[in-house]
Amino acid sequence: MLKIFVSAFAGSLVFTWLAIKIANKFRVLDYPDTERKMHIRPVPLLGGVAVFSAYIIALLLNFHFSWKLKGIIIASFFIMISGLIDDVKKLSAGARLVIQVLCSLLVISFGMHLNIISDRLPFAYFLEVIITVIWIVGITNAMNFMDGIDGLAAGFAFIASGTFAAIAYQTGQPYFVFLNVALAGACLGFLVFNFYPAKIFLGDAGSSFLGFSLAVLAVMGEWAENRPIVALSIPLLILAVLIFDITYISVSRIARGKVKTFKEWIEYVDRDHLHHRLMGMGLSQVQTVLFIYLVSMVFALGALVLKKATTFQAVLLLFQGGLILVIVAVLMIAGRGYLEKNHFFKNRLKE
Repeated sequence: MLKIFVSAFAGSLVFTWLAIKIANKFRVLDYPDTERKMHIRPVPLLGGVAVFSAYIIALLLNFHFSWKLKGIIIASFFIMISGLIDDVKKLSAGARLVIQVLCSLLVISFGMHLNIISDRLPFAYFLEVIITVIWIVGITNAMNFMDGIDGLAAGFAFIASGTFAAIAYQTGQPYFVFLNVALAGACLGFLVFNFYPAKIFLGDAGSSFLGFSLAVLAVMGEWAENRPIVALSIPLLILAVLIFDITYISVSRIARGKVKTFKEWIEYVDRDHLHHRLMGMGLSQVQTVLFIYLVSMVFALGALVLKKATTFQAVLLLFQGGLILVIVAVLMIAGRGYLEKNHFFKNRLKE
């Protein structure tokens, strides 16, 4: 496991350094705008290719290729490529959604889907396929939304994949451990260049790849035998911040009349995410990132103790997590007030 982690970490360092050089040479850059983006000068955008390459090479070094692993590699490759095309030429939100659905169906065809509905119910498998697609597409886009400030998405993915690896080790899933260890190493190596002030961004290629990978790994893991509530609670807690952010902004946008159709929902962009709201309250980029890291680690610690938990204890942890998210929601509402009152982002860009 250490060999795989170090391989992914070192590969990520090398590939990210190369990606910076190539992106600058060919002008594959993220140019700032005064409305939404936080950087004030063009930043290289090929970080996603570097993280993906480091991850895949670390997996190949293991020389153990299961049928499910082949599905993960093929589907994540298409997700990364579609994101890269969007970074360079721009894809419509509808086209990205179609690709995400097709890649979700691809991993399902390789035997990975949620098992949360009794086989005795009619159309159980069909319903599980639909729920799995919604889960994968939702987490993929939630990670894309989170990638708004330096180091946030890659750092969160490192915490989540590291927690998945720790629980997989606890539950005797060595093959699943190495999949997550490789992803954690690739994210940590990239963070060396991506933490504030970032020298390179993940781009849609990287954020989509990380979100897709975490969603699929959550489906693939065997979290608790014969304890469905516990098994469901573990990935929900580990990815709670992602789930909360995309749920909150969706409800908020619909309630405020910002989006009225599904097309508007997938295309709408605004500065109403958790990291925007925290910065709207006056936190710096580093403080905002560390705050979200800490909240994510609180949920991760809760997930780690679920291995021997009863169903009642799992429900209590979910309830506790819900209370924490209520506190975060209060901060988001307060942050919205600051943003609207003080035109925070325009002032931030002038600093």
